[in-house]
Amino acid sequence: MLQATKVLHTINSSQELKELEQPQLHQLADELREFILQSVASTGGHLSSNLGTVELSIALHYVFNTPDDRIVWDVGHQSYAHKILTGRREMMPSLRQFGGLSGFPKRSESPYDSFGTAHSSTSISAALGMAVASKVKGEKRNVVAVIGDGSMSAGMAYEGLNNAGVDKTIPLIVILNDNEMSISPAVGALNRYLAKLISGSIYGATKKGLDKVLSFTPPLREFAKRLEGHAKGMIGPATIFEEFGFDYYGPIDGHNLDDLIITLENLKKIAQTDGPQFLHIVTKKGKGYERAEQNPIAYHGPSKFNPSEGLKPSAPGKKTYTEVFGEWLCDMAKEDERLIGITPAMREGSGLVRFEQQYPKRYFDVGIAEQHAVTFAAGIACEGLKPVVAIYSTFLQRGYDQLIHDVTLQNLPIVFAIDRAGMVGADGPTHAGVFDVAFLRCLPNVVLMTPSNQADCRDMLTTAFGVNGPSVVRYPRGAGMGPEASQKLETIAIGKGLIVRKINGPAARKKIAFVCFGPLLYNALKVAEELDATVADMRFVKPLDEALLLDLAKDHDALVFIEDSAIQGGAGSACLEALSAHHVQIPTLQIGIPDEYVEHGDINALIDLYGLTPEKILIKVRDHFQI
Repeated sequence: MLQATKVLHTINSSQELKELEQPQLHQLADELREFILQSVASTGGHLSSNLGTVELSIALHYVFNTPDDRIVWDVGHQSYAHKILTGRREMMPSLRQFGGLSGFPKRSESPYDSFGTAHSSTSISAALGMAVASKVKGEKRNVVAVIGDGSMSAGMAYEGLNNAGVDKTIPLIVILNDNEMSISPAVGALNRYLAKLISGSIYGATKKGLDKVLSFTPPLREFAKRLEGHAKGMIGPATIFEEFGFDYYGPIDGHNLDDLIITLENLKKIAQTDGPQFLHIVTKKGKGYERAEQNPIAYHGPSKFNPSEGLKPSAPGKKTYTEVFGEWLCDMAKEDERLIGITPAMREGSGLVRFEQQYPKRYFDVGIAEQHAVTFAAGIACEGLKPVVAIYSTFLQRGYDQLIHDVTLQNLPIVFAIDRAGMVGADGPTHAGVFDVAFLRCLPNVVLMTPSNQADCRDMLTTAFGVNGPSVVRYPRGAGMGPEASQKLETIAIGKGLIVRKINGPAARKKIAFVCFGPLLYNALKVAEELDATVADMRFVKPLDEALLLDLAKDHDALVFIEDSAIQGGAGSACLEALSAHHVQIPTLQIGIPDEYVEHGDINALIDLYGLTPEKILIKVRDHFQI
């Protein structure tokens, strides 16, 4: 187990933190940063973002009366220091493991985690709600939202700002943690605006704001006045945030612990009398670990590594589904100049790096703005081009209304390449892509495909590109079993499944057919060998191959539906609906994700937990059908 040293091992709550002298806080910051580095190196997890928020985390818990005062961490992959300082240091070796510490804030984990987060841009709205609730209940409480510059590209952040700024009696503080990055480099007009603010002066602020925030500390105020004569750019016009009704301060150095503490102490007082306050701090992703500072993207979410050696190149292996998609996108773009690639800030994760390099004029990173990404694609499709939206399953949920209203209602030809479908492991319930089958198959005009291997994935992407309407190919994280993808651009018949194994022995006591959707096909094949059962790869959830399904029902005594998505409303449910519509009655079993959120943990352990291994599937089938 990692050993905290000197100061850090004495801190298990914000109250103990407040007892430290100022010089000890600087020592604490050094120890905390080293502890995070060593801890994440031994477990894997988010590194760069957490190294950048060490001083901020200390200052927040030093200044505010947490957990009674609320801190809401946007996204939440910047909250490790917060967790360590609030009694969870000894749990860090279990980070992101089943039954262990979550990689994101989680209300059930600690009273210090005031709001569960993992998707971006929710912090301001949640914090405002908490502040309003405190006012309604007559409680005096400070509420702080910590949001990154990448999250400020999403419309929800501005909805929160717009609502918050109208009430000057709400003691809300919004801290913009500006490290010039989200996961990929930040994009868009707001990023350019923030860069312009930073370029003025690290102590740039409006004259009124500067006097107010420093009025409680005369020495610092005098220093600022002297500095004013040498920094012509520090006094500027009202910022966009002041137009929303906030008092704006900054940008200030987010790694200067002394200045952070002074500023937060003063803003805490000001917010109680003047209402919403906005503090802009500048931090460096990967701060304190040179390799992460130089390459924050690579160290955003590394697996286990040796800090003294850094990350090592991965050994060549089977291509991942993401890599298959990235290669297909470039190959299809070469064949069809109408193709446009779109990502909501997931260039690396979705496999678009090569596409951006080869086709920069046809590549669009719209920032963390999934709703905009979907409708943006709809506009492009209206003009005769062919947009391909590369998006994680869990992030497409954020653009669902746009998917319905702007895409499927108008039957626009857009390809949705849905990565991270199914269980994702250590990122847990906030990132598990288990609901997309249910929320997509109910939409008219959608073609929904579930490849069982990389070869099928490429062929299905090519097929989807030729569909004159909305089409979806969902695929999991990592590599899979089955054949490798070819280099050709071949299509498959829409709505047609395949029999991949037939009963080949003497007549079984109970003839069973496995009806499979997606990569769990290979687990079903192993079970089928044991039971001598039929296995069908359905390939399409919509349109469903009803003819194949009815043939299977006619020729077998029982059907087992297997999928890596939610059972409720999933592909198995689609089969049951089809059988019912044709008045077919046959014993069935649905195997997939039950009606609960999938916790974080090792992906193989989770597959076993939910009974999706060949061994567990075999037990379920035998128990259910008494064979």
